Amino acid sequence: MALPVSDIILRAEKITKVYPGTVALDEVDFNIYRGKVNVLVGENGAGKSTLMKILAGVEQATSGKLLLEGREIRPQNPREAEMLGIGIIYQELNLFPNLNVAENIFTAHEQTRGGVVIKHGEQEKRTSELLARLEQPINPKTLVANLRIGHQQIVEIAKVLALDVQILIMDEPTSALSNAEVDILFRVINELKAQGVSIVYISHKLDELLHIGDFITVLRDGNRVAEAPMEKVDLTWIVEHMVGHDTHAVYTPAARDIGKEILRVENLSLQRAGKGRNALLDNVSFSLHGGEILGIYGLMGAGRTELFETLIGLHPQATGNIWLDDISIKGRSISERIQQGVMLIPEDRQREGLVQSLSVSNNMVLASLRNYLSRFRYLSSSKERENVKRLVEELSIKVSNPQNLISSLSGGNQQKVVVGKALLTSPKVLLMDEPTRGIDVGAKEEIFNIMTELAQRGLGVLFVSTELKEVMAMADRILVMARGRITAEYLRAEATQQALVEASAIGHETQPANG
Repeated sequence: MALPVSDIILRAEKITKVYPGTVALDEVDFNIYRGKVNVLVGENGAGKSTLMKILAGVEQATSGKLLLEGREIRPQNPREAEMLGIGIIYQELNLFPNLNVAENIFTAHEQTRGGVVIKHGEQEKRTSELLARLEQPINPKTLVANLRIGHQQIVEIAKVLALDVQILIMDEPTSALSNAEVDILFRVINELKAQGVSIVYISHKLDELLHIGDFITVLRDGNRVAEAPMEKVDLTWIVEHMVGHDTHAVYTPAARDIGKEILRVENLSLQRAGKGRNALLDNVSFSLHGGEILGIYGLMGAGRTELFETLIGLHPQATGNIWLDDISIKGRSISERIQQGVMLIPEDRQREGLVQSLSVSNNMVLASLRNYLSRFRYLSSSKERENVKRLVEELSIKVSNPQNLISSLSGGNQQKVVVGKALLTSPKVLLMDEPTRGIDVGAKEEIFNIMTELAQRGLGVLFVSTELKEVMAMADRILVMARGRITAEYLRAEATQQALVEASAIGHETQPANG
């Protein structure tokens, strides 16, 4: 049963948001209970992020009203929302890569002397305190561009903690965090609750919601379909209200034949920049077969992303050898490796997988433009449209017109565009770095089905995931990495959660995250 109205600090009443051709929110009511964790769930495209952007002043509602402590508010931008005590951690990172950690945390809130001179020392001291609270040994002077995405997410969290807010919106705050970092964040959330701060928490990790939430609201297709105290619900209730069907089939990939070896890696090594640092990759060797889904599990800093970057050619200084169909691709450029059949779906789709100022169609053909050149070296628009249309249908991408900006799509549909871009290069080996990061249970099912279908076609799929259940269910074979080395290998039938966690912790110790 809901708390009395007096315990609602912010209420959204009949919020409607209309975009050209789309009703993102349709008369949605949403309550934020004082000093509680208010969970908001729904599939990608359900309207969660749109509603949060309206609360945070990033967007304005087409109709409806917001009542803060019973008084109507109309924040026109994030700064106005912050002045009202509303802060937000965005699903997609909102940092300046060319500034250091402290400068990012205090952007638009600089500590100054006389309103002119920035007090960098004071900002760095305060940043160290915030990061210590999050138990993260990140140097405040480190450029954000030199941080891995998980540490960038920590910086986003610290940035909002630096504000004096009474309502804190967390949109997928743990999508790139390790289990240990999630535990730390949950301790911080409990501290904030004890101080009377109201939390709005969005996550696709449903187990997290049951653990941390006090109240839950479910959106589906822009409508509110349910609200309940968390103590009254379970995982089945959440899934049924979100998607209307059981999703256990998500973790049951179809049987298929495993073909011949198509990728072989031998003694791949990559040294970390700077003296006295451990190798990013240390004599990594493995093989991948056609039709096989090979999973990689490891903690942050294990070298998973560096492995994928090296396979695609981003680190030409790496040593060792890579064979594709028994042909060495060592020394080949990224473009040449793509042409030969290796393609990467990066972990950070926003910054590395997509160009936000381009349309869905233009994003999808970026990596395969040479395939659309006519004999006169002009791009063939008709051929491009035909292939984009085919992939939009095959991948069930929800977009009214492929000429719409990629930024108009939900996270799950953006991820499918990145997959479509990869498929248009006709890959033999597909590298998928955290392919389900920040997408909902329904979109995950679609991504898993796509992976299985690609493997059935004979592609070799190599994927990284921090979700143990995903790796154990989807992978035919699992490699575990720790500190740049492969520490264990299991067939799906042999793998246990305990074995994977233990292998991922071999030789693991905390290092200052200076890049």
